[in-house]
Amino acid sequence: MQSSDPRHFFETDAEQLKRSLRAAKATNKFGSPIPLKSKILAATPDPLSLSTSLLVAESTGSVRRVSLSYFLGKPPSTSQTYRGPTTPISALTTTPTTLFAGAWDKTIWSWDLTTRTPGQKYTGHSDFVKALACTRIGDVDILISGGADKKIIVWDVATGKKLHVMTDAVVAMGSVQGLVVDSMGGKEGEEVVVVSASSDPHIRRWRVRMNGWEQEVIGEGEEEKRVIAEHETTVYKVVVDEEGEGDIWSASGDGMVKCLARGKGWAVEETLEHGGHVRAVAVTERWVVTAGRDEDVKFWDRAEGRLYCALQGHFDEVTELVVVGDKVVSVSIDGTVRSWPLDKAALDEAVEEQKPKVEEEEEKGPEKGSGLLSADEEAELAALMEED
Repeated sequence: MQSSDPRHFFETDAEQLKRSLRAAKATNKFGSPIPLKSKILAATPDPLSLSTSLLVAESTGSVRRVSLSYFLGKPPSTSQTYRGPTTPISALTTTPTTLFAGAWDKTIWSWDLTTRTPGQKYTGHSDFVKALACTRIGDVDILISGGADKKIIVWDVATGKKLHVMTDAVVAMGSVQGLVVDSMGGKEGEEVVVVSASSDPHIRRWRVRMNGWEQEVIGEGEEEKRVIAEHETTVYKVVVDEEGEGDIWSASGDGMVKCLARGKGWAVEETLEHGGHVRAVAVTERWVVTAGRDEDVKFWDRAEGRLYCALQGHFDEVTELVVVGDKVVSVSIDGTVRSWPLDKAALDEAVEEQKPKVEEEEEKGPEKGSGLLSADEEAELAALMEED
């Protein structure tokens, strides 16, 4: 029988160091971890229980409802699953009654949220489905999907009919990484605006109607532009701050999270330097929360525009952040679901809880199992990674 243990195969020094650090960090209980048995690639709010649960996409091809029942004084539940795909699921979205999942098999699957009965399948992409969003035009439910095939497809949910295939005819578009509906754009009942993020690395706005679509052109005359080009590399996530001024927040592999101001023609109003590849951003009235490859969940004070705290817990890349009730929930390649308080007093308690552990590990040194790097070891790891 062949072994899958990475120690039985050739590893670079950087890979060995990275694996040992993650193993040491894996036992921590920060964020009240709920462990699953596979990598978590995406997550979305659960329409059936917005304040206590969420839906997560697993690399094993299932979607799982995670009930954060400790909000109610009960053990968390992960027993309800939606099955069908046999390849990893990389994107999720919902209507009030239906769950949609985009998979590596190039197909979008659907289920009844309550009964978990499989429904319509949507086939049309020629590569992985990487982003999904849902909305309505008039009384018709619309599904929007983006893929590694560099296309955005608009579907009629009820019939499964492909309504439009959207591509940029002027500026080459890369793999689509994120989609969000801008509810403050468009014309109610007639048109919706969809914002896309991609690897080329631009942000685009699309106006979609039942009988047509066009890519939104921003500005006029010499200032006219078809894309929002404010990042240096892949844009992974875009969200619209619907509780505020409707600004767009974007997260990128360049390590930056940016606020693109609606009232200023989508010019950058604020830049937060998270560092590394930033995969996720969530926005509340008080906080901007960011996370990504560096494994930390960072809270930024919106009023002061500064980093408030960085919370440890995950031991691999964070792939999504979802606001659930009075917490923000993070999911990760490490297979855990962790939750962090949005209330300032509770957040301060979480910071204090981590301080003794961090200080203890700094005194002992990371070689004794902390999962934390000294400054010298950080430099060593960076050098090794550059060599590889």
